[in-house]
Amino acid sequence: MEKNKKIAKNYKGIPALILRNLLYTMVKIRLVEENISNLYHKHEMRCPMHLCTGQEAVSTGVCLNLKKGDVSFSSHRAHGYYIGRGGSLKFLMAEFFGKNAGCAKGKGGSQHLVCSDVGLLGSSAIVGGTLPICVGAGLAIKMIKKRSVALVNFGDGAADEGVLYESLNFAALKKLPVVFICENNFYATHAHQSVRQARDNIYLKARAFGVSSVRVDGNNVLEVFKAGRNAVAAARKGKGPHLVECRTYRWLEHVGPDYDYNLGYRSKKEVDKWKNKCPIKKFSEFLLKEKLIRKQEIDNIYKGIKEEIEEALKFAKKSPFPLYSELTKDVYYI
Repeated sequence: MEKNKKIAKNYKGIPALILRNLLYTMVKIRLVEENISNLYHKHEMRCPMHLCTGQEAVSTGVCLNLKKGDVSFSSHRAHGYYIGRGGSLKFLMAEFFGKNAGCAKGKGGSQHLVCSDVGLLGSSAIVGGTLPICVGAGLAIKMIKKRSVALVNFGDGAADEGVLYESLNFAALKKLPVVFICENNFYATHAHQSVRQARDNIYLKARAFGVSSVRVDGNNVLEVFKAGRNAVAAARKGKGPHLVECRTYRWLEHVGPDYDYNLGYRSKKEVDKWKNKCPIKKFSEFLLKEKLIRKQEIDNIYKGIKEEIEEALKFAKKSPFPLYSELTKDVYYI
C-alpha cells in the first residue's frame, strides 16, 4: 500500500523537506491565481492583475534560498515573490479587494505588493523600476557590513531599458551582494523578444559588466533552485552581483485573468506547447517517480492550501475599506 511505501530522505543532497516545500509553494501560487481568475470578472477586485500562471517555478526556486534578513524587490508580476517569501494570504487577498487590512492598506493593489515582515520591500508597476532600488539596498547592506543579500526580479522587457545596465554596472563596480533574476517569458506585453532584441542572450550581457551569470530552464524548479542557491551563496560571501536568466512562459494575457489567442500575437498551439511543460506537473511526476513524496501527500497539499485560500477570501471580503480621510496617507501624491 502507498502509506507503507518507503520515501527517500533526499535527492542528490537536497533534503526531501525542501523538495516538498518547492512543490507546496508552486501549488500555492497556482491556486491563489486560479481563484483570482475565477473571481476577477465579478469586479470586486478592481486592481489590474498581472498573473504568473505557468511561471511559478522561478519565484519558488529563487525565494526558498533567501533567509531572514535578506531583502527582495519585485516587478509588476509579483504574486509569486510575495507568496514565495511567506507573505500572508489574508493580507494579500485584502489588498486585491482594496481593503485597509491589505499588505499595502488597499492602496497598492496587485502591482505594488509589500511585506516587510518577510523581507519583500516592494514591487512596482514601472518596468525595471525596482532594479536601482535593489542595488541601493545592496549598497546599504555592504556599508553596514551585514551578511545579507538583496534580490530583484525583472522580465525580459526590462532588458530593453537602460536602467538594467546602469544597475548591473554599479553593482559590479561596488561588488554589491545583489542577485538579479530575469524571468524571460519571451514577451514584453505583446512584442516577442525576437522583434525587440538583436540577441536573445540576456545573461551574456551581464557578463560584459563582470557580473557572473547563468541561464536555466525556468520551468524546472530544481534547476532554478540550484542556480539561485549558487548565486545567493556567492553574493552572501562577498563575491559581488550575480544574474540568473530563467526561460519560462506565461499562459494568460499580459494583464488580466483570461487567455488572449484572439489578439494574434501568439497562437493557442504555442501556449499549449508550454502548458505541456507545466512546472507543477513535471515536478510532481518527478517527486513520485523518485519516491520523494506520496500521492496522498500531494492531495493533502492541495486540500490544505484551498482551505487557507478560502479563509483568506472570507477575511478580505469582511474587512473594511480605508477611511476617506486616510486615502492620501502613506502614499506619494501631488
